[in-house]
Amino acid sequence: MSTHGLIPPHGGKLVDLIVNDARRAALKDAAAKLPHVKLPEREQCDLELLAVGAMSPLTRFMTDADFHGVCDSMKLASGLPWTVPITCSVDKATADRIELGSSVALTDEKDRVLAIMVVEEKYVHDKKKECERVYKTTDAAHPGVAVTMSQGDVCLSGPLEVLTSRHEPDWTQYRLTPAQTRAEFQKRGWRTVVAFQTRNPIHRAHEYITKCALEICDGLMVHPLVGQTQKGDIPADVRMKCYEALLKNYYSHKNCMLAVWPAAMRYAGPMEAIIHALVRKNYGVTHFIVGRDHAGVGSYYGTYDAQKLFDEFDPAAIGITPLKFENSFWCRKAGSMATDKTTFSTPEDRVSLSGTAVREMLAKGQRPPVEFTRPEIADILIESMKAGG
Repeated sequence: MSTHGLIPPHGGKLVDLIVNDARRAALKDAAAKLPHVKLPEREQCDLELLAVGAMSPLTRFMTDADFHGVCDSMKLASGLPWTVPITCSVDKATADRIELGSSVALTDEKDRVLAIMVVEEKYVHDKKKECERVYKTTDAAHPGVAVTMSQGDVCLSGPLEVLTSRHEPDWTQYRLTPAQTRAEFQKRGWRTVVAFQTRNPIHRAHEYITKCALEICDGLMVHPLVGQTQKGDIPADVRMKCYEALLKNYYSHKNCMLAVWPAAMRYAGPMEAIIHALVRKNYGVTHFIVGRDHAGVGSYYGTYDAQKLFDEFDPAAIGITPLKFENSFWCRKAGSMATDKTTFSTPEDRVSLSGTAVREMLAKGQRPPVEFTRPEIADILIESMKAGG
């Protein structure tokens, strides 16, 4: 076990790549004379997670061996489970100008320095292989495939010294590092913690499964993804208002907390579900909710494929316990939230609305039924649509 009796990080040690103030000042001066590599949004998100230890045991963007290990066998070169490549890519012309053993400054879209990398390795970014093995498709309409295919053709890897995990970060009061969430769990006396990953507002179905999970754990961490998403997803600032309202009014303040996860969404379905669980272990979480079509998009993945993929791994190697939930709904016959496991009902007994129907109601300023979503959440979404959010 790790210190404080909490679950060990993936690989046993929590990584920290952020330098101290003195080293930061020296690196900032040095960066002015180095080639600059501008990171796109996904790679900025990945760098932040590497820096604070959320991607432990990774201490750098993946090597060639790690990249192919993940794509071929869902394992790092060390043998630890991992299912999504974490890479830093550039175009071939840029790669040709970078000598092995030299340093480059990694910057954000405004050319502000984020980190210094000593380039120890350059390798071909097999994007087609990544899409086939991770996304299970090469369809350019898949948002994760589209981002991957837009990346550079050469990957860089080497030791990182991170000056800052992010310039001008949003939601700083909720942007807790793994070290900080672990300290908070310790402070609250939580030995078992369940995390809920989401990129949507929490409706009654989500509320039901999170509260079911909370019945068997000491605490619940609602951990929404607030990094890169696709057009059409509800903006993170709107979702954050929804989470705050819901936790304030409908959850135990003693047993629940909200923190943001500044990751890029890959929409890789089952493969991404494994990563979503592994990184939460680094945050000190012991249990992880895996629901219907976890991390899915469109019709690329089966409804419960993510839950099935967990069964292909040794539970001891994964470490965190997946809590698998079926689709839930309000059952008029039972007078409560339910699933096919807990009630026998006909479709007519169920309050079920399509996403299109909900959007149409909200656009007209109408609240969906209270059995579907809490009125406070509906009002926030209605106001957002009126404002063009």
